[in-house]
Amino acid sequence: MAAGTFSNEFTYRKMVEKGEESKFDALFEQAAKNALASFGKTWPMHIGPNQVTAQELLEERSPIDRRILIGKFQKGTRENARAAIAEAKKAFVSWSETDYKSRLAIFRKAVEKFRERKFELAAILSYENGKSRYESVGEVDEAIDFINYYILEMEKNKGYSRKNVIAESSVKVKAGFQGAPADKLEKISIKLKPYGVFGVIAPFNFPVSISMGMSMGAMVTGNAVVFKPSSTDNMSMLTGLKIYEILKEAGLPDGVFNYITGPGSEVGDELAISRDVSGIAFTGSRDTGMRMAARAYSQNAQKVFIVEMGGKNPVIISKTAEIESAVEGVVSAAFGFAGQKCSALSRVYVHESIKEVFLSKLIERARGLKVGNPISKENYIGPLISESAYNRYVESVEKAKSAGRLLYGGSRVGNDLDGFYVEPAIVEIRHDHELVHKELFLPFITVESFKDFGEAISMANDVEYGLTAGMYSKSRAEIREFEKRIEAGTVYVNRAISATTGAIVGMHTFVGWKGSSLTGKGTGSKFYLEQFMREQSFSVTG
Repeated sequence: MAAGTFSNEFTYRKMVEKGEESKFDALFEQAAKNALASFGKTWPMHIGPNQVTAQELLEERSPIDRRILIGKFQKGTRENARAAIAEAKKAFVSWSETDYKSRLAIFRKAVEKFRERKFELAAILSYENGKSRYESVGEVDEAIDFINYYILEMEKNKGYSRKNVIAESSVKVKAGFQGAPADKLEKISIKLKPYGVFGVIAPFNFPVSISMGMSMGAMVTGNAVVFKPSSTDNMSMLTGLKIYEILKEAGLPDGVFNYITGPGSEVGDELAISRDVSGIAFTGSRDTGMRMAARAYSQNAQKVFIVEMGGKNPVIISKTAEIESAVEGVVSAAFGFAGQKCSALSRVYVHESIKEVFLSKLIERARGLKVGNPISKENYIGPLISESAYNRYVESVEKAKSAGRLLYGGSRVGNDLDGFYVEPAIVEIRHDHELVHKELFLPFITVESFKDFGEAISMANDVEYGLTAGMYSKSRAEIREFEKRIEAGTVYVNRAISATTGAIVGMHTFVGWKGSSLTGKGTGSKFYLEQFMREQSFSVTG
């Protein structure tokens, strides 16, 4: 990427437009074979310059088939976390004083490493969390986009530094006061400076792009990172290790990015309460995010929290909607990656006059989705991440049957793989039911009809979350009202490719309102990096 420019990676799109879809498939399939052959090793943590082991190991198995052992990783402890924090704090001293242009040079090298290993990373990612090849390659693309976009933001803002001058005056005063004339020139520099050490706690569902995006935000602004990938029920530790390897190959100094695996109850908690950790960047559930913040502040450990905490995302289907586009958008947003995205669609409000035709087409479309091994090209929906996710699916289906109407799905899909494969579920149920308000992280949507468009917006807003939202309408008045009243940070209208998912770095900002965020500032936006820094005005007279 040339200085001063930004363009999205878009690997699949570019290859298809050049007639190279078969090449795309061949690259992924070979990478998948290579990944499968490489699994099963035992991996250390990386703390400062040291490879570190723990007394216990964590086994990571693929949700595609739990007989596949991806690898064994260290079960890091609170003491390991303290060691990583100490290394990060030590590295911060020199890293924060490194000229921002030198930092950018390292990350430009990292971009090239990501590109060289794109299909390798994507294949590992598919085995780790069950994404299709399209989702996985797209996620690595997004990680590259985050790096490139934040590089550009640092350049555009000249490292977030500017200067002011107050001219001297010939008038003399005996005593100073606000706005008094001064007899000497006053030079002022205003800078955004890094805080120190950030704990970066990553989710299982986007272990490359979100992990890299949060870490990049911290490091490019001069902070050091203690990085913890998802390490318990929903594991994605190998992609995190690959991120570490790429950053080291690019020349990142020891201690700037420390890789530590282990349970949130120890590693995550230590990051939350440590007074040597200045900030937490976290993506995950609202309960976990708020619990971390409460835990930190209860210990009088003041710190910055840059968090994205899930969603319960609605779509409104107006009586003027283009039904085919709405059906496609709903299916993609609700059932892609088995609904395991914080931006996934989970609530549908459809006008009563088109409800039956819409549902008929939606069910027909859902019935045609293939569920199975996501390594195979023909399968659209892969496995749920874990047994606990499957149990949540079963419980939700049973609640829907007793309190509403199960319109489609609700069953496990049988195959010869040891994984949790399920049908997408479509449920008609009252708006006040808990299934409409509780984040499920499943291929599961609730449907309710409405008469009045204003009523639909009120129901769409009537949850504690405010991450993404969508609508389909040909009415300009309805679109204006939706824009004015909807309480969500990332909003789409008439988007056939997806009703609520798929924010593009540098184009959309991905941001939550209400219970989906604490700062109201989004990733992939001009305001993101500023959250990782604090402002200082430095004045010298004479």
